[in-house]
Amino acid sequence: MIILPAIDIKDGQCVRLLRGEFGTVHKVAESPEKSARNFIECGAEFLHVVDLDGALIKKPANTETVKKIIALGVPVEIGGGIRSEKDFESYVEAGAKRIILGSVALTNKSLVKWCAEKYPSLTAVGIDAENGFVSTEGWLCRGNVEYAELAKEMESIGVKNIIFTDISRDGTLEGPNTEQLAKLKETVDINITASGGIRDINDIKACKSLGLYGAICGKSLYSGTLDLREAIECSQRE
Repeated sequence: MIILPAIDIKDGQCVRLLRGEFGTVHKVAESPEKSARNFIECGAEFLHVVDLDGALIKKPANTETVKKIIALGVPVEIGGGIRSEKDFESYVEAGAKRIILGSVALTNKSLVKWCAEKYPSLTAVGIDAENGFVSTEGWLCRGNVEYAELAKEMESIGVKNIIFTDISRDGTLEGPNTEQLAKLKETVDINITASGGIRDINDIKACKSLGLYGAICGKSLYSGTLDLREAIECSQRE
């Protein structure tokens, strides 16, 4: 399993939200690039970057900051505001190692299929759910599509990577939703990365025991409840 430190960008700053609510935004580090450097120094193998402004305005907004992080040399996955082939390929050209499609998994399945067919290893779909149902548009729109059903559909059109977030736990340090993650593992046979709620090393162990591909850690690293070096060592242990 891989550990992916999270870097959320808004107005060029490194921030965190509580349960995805933009009214709770607060700065957690000197800069996104400085956070990335710190995580790399601690041994991070992959970085999870979200363009929050992009998610709101429905197009990439912090591309220059993202490019600076990519230039540091560690693989980066990026999400937020990617709505077209042009958006996707601009990040391919920038050197992103994984590009996350979110809202379009519901609104533009033909785009997801195109990306998955042309760039199978680079394509990921972010499934963000509240009470088991998928939310879109920066988590502002609540839907009626069940998360596991969407995962199944994404697998059927060729998606190889899913990032699952339980919105109710994001930024809370209450632990990941292992029940829903286990259901995903039973439903699809593709890579699943857990996001939302991870607090400490016990949560890393729980994710690893489920056989997940990865675990995204944000607030736990910034608040100090999880040590990145320890998390990486635990994730790599046989």
